[in-house]
Amino acid sequence: MPTTWVMACAYAPSGNMVACGGLDNKVTVYPLSFEEDVSSRKKPVGTHTSYMSCCLFPYSDQQILTGSGDSTCALWDVECSQLLQSFHGHGGDVMSLDLCPSETGNTFVSAGCDRQACVWDLRTGQCVQAFEGHEADINTVKFHPSGDAIATGSDDATVSHHRLLGLVAVLFLCEHRISILYTVTSVIRS
Repeated sequence: MPTTWVMACAYAPSGNMVACGGLDNKVTVYPLSFEEDVSSRKKPVGTHTSYMSCCLFPYSDQQILTGSGDSTCALWDVECSQLLQSFHGHGGDVMSLDLCPSETGNTFVSAGCDRQACVWDLRTGQCVQAFEGHEADINTVKFHPSGDAIATGSDDATVSHHRLLGLVAVLFLCEHRISILYTVTSVIRS
């Protein structure tokens, strides 16, 4: 998978392809087949104006969601290689994405170097809630399995838990912080 530096990859839900990207600013999809040259069948899907830091397939092989150093997230149509929706609202590089597990496929969260986590509506491109509180870059964000909370991990050596009550009209936030000795680069949902 030739690129200057791969920073993100994701399997399609079917397991038939993998997407990757990085310092080339692109998201490229590769079919997974052992019978032919994969590089000859690679498909460039979209390009950001800065590096691509994270990606995931939101529930199907037809679309891919990306986050970038250009402070945006983007939803792409894999087949047509077209931008479907842009998500603007971060004031710094987007470092992590996660899909809400309990929604109907319409909500995701992003986090980044602006020390902010944003919950987005995939259909409208609108940020429906933003969370602040870290003192440094947020490197990772994950939804709770119930979909009613997110955890963020930061360069400030803390993990924060943010409780959501209603994803469209969030009225209450209960934040818990755990201090850690080192920088947090990943949070795993279990």
